[in-house]
Amino acid sequence: MVSPARLQALEAWRNENHISLSQVNGQRRYGGPPDGWEGPAPGDGCEVFISQLPEDVFEDLLIPLFSSVGRLWEFRLMMNFSGWNRGFAYAAYGSAGEAAEAVRRLHGHRLGPAKQLCVCHSTQKKQLCVGELPVTIEQPYVLQVLRALSGGVESVSLKSGKDIKGVSALVVYESHHAAAMAKKVIREGFKKHCSLTVSVKWHYSSTKVRRPLTHGEGPPRSQNPRLQPPRSQPPRLQPSLSTTETFNKAPGAPGPLPARPAPFWSSPLPQKPCLLALLQRTCGTRLDFNLECTASGPWHVCVSYSVQLPHLPHPLKGWLTVRRGVAHEDTWREVNQLVAGRALAALWPGTEGMPKQAW
Repeated sequence: MVSPARLQALEAWRNENHISLSQVNGQRRYGGPPDGWEGPAPGDGCEVFISQLPEDVFEDLLIPLFSSVGRLWEFRLMMNFSGWNRGFAYAAYGSAGEAAEAVRRLHGHRLGPAKQLCVCHSTQKKQLCVGELPVTIEQPYVLQVLRALSGGVESVSLKSGKDIKGVSALVVYESHHAAAMAKKVIREGFKKHCSLTVSVKWHYSSTKVRRPLTHGEGPPRSQNPRLQPPRSQPPRLQPSLSTTETFNKAPGAPGPLPARPAPFWSSPLPQKPCLLALLQRTCGTRLDFNLECTASGPWHVCVSYSVQLPHLPHPLKGWLTVRRGVAHEDTWREVNQLVAGRALAALWPGTEGMPKQAW
């Protein structure tokens, strides 16, 4: 446990100096900018990385120390669940000159009898490498999924080679903070929404980057045919769903889509109408389902849905991923069944675990 005396000292310092700290995703943040800041946000070369911090040292000691060099625009202390710091922090100054002065004056500064600070320029990494993607995946699909999972995505390029498992995506973010926040959610996001297990790590620009694949281009072939990996292509499914298509469509109405959403029961029911019929009997009225394809890939389709249910103050909204069917109609039939099932689960809590045959 953290020493109560250290926590009391931190709280007294915050109250005395009217300091506001906010903790999000394992880091406690001051400023960004602080109150009363005048001038533009810092550019490249204005941030320093601080390591080898004693675990019981907090902002009441660190912010005055690093403010003695120049005015801080932001200070971020990495925290763990127990209340100790994780041994490192970031300080952003208003100019690159102040950051350089912090490195010169504070590197090696003693905070305890056995602890010397390590202060260096922050690398400001803005690129992530998302690996182990299927070899048939396309760049527009990866871009849309990443933008749905995280903010600040500037560009995505795909690369492959004999040292890369499947295909890797090089993702460039607008800031280090955006990339760091994305790194925490991408792996679980791909697993939950796309049924894909991917790896996520920082990409260092000093390493040699292979030429990105252009849209529609496959991975390069090895010059030695003996080293050529076996090619396993998924079946071609027709027709494919475009990543730019918008579907406003009543369940059970495959084929050409109307310009506006059609009533839920204005079109023929799918082959297994049990979920839809039960939903109609439960609600006692006709419902409009608004479905939109947000992204599509060679094996999966991501669909957002919205439906207004009786006795619920807000529309039921969500996002689901389904595996492509052999035919266009099969894909949308599965979407309709899943949305109807979620609507029933919202009206009757506990039904989401029942098999479809029971419904």
